[in-house]
Amino acid sequence: MIQLITGAVVLVLTAIVFWYCLPRDGKTHRFVGTELELYVGVAFCSAIALSFTLMLSGAIQVATG
Repeated sequence: MIQLITGAVVLVLTAIVFWYCLPRDGKTHRFVGTELELYVGVAFCSAIALSFTLMLSGAIQVATG
């Protein structure tokens, strides 16, 4: 059950950080156009994969008792 909740929390936090990094008022985020831009994209993909893996593992654990 803890893994299921942790996965949901990670997914929500990732969505909040992603929303924060979106362009506003015609200005892009400070990482756009730098060498860190690729790592930020990988970090978002990794966080989403981690959250889904945790939620799936937690759901399987809850289902099997």
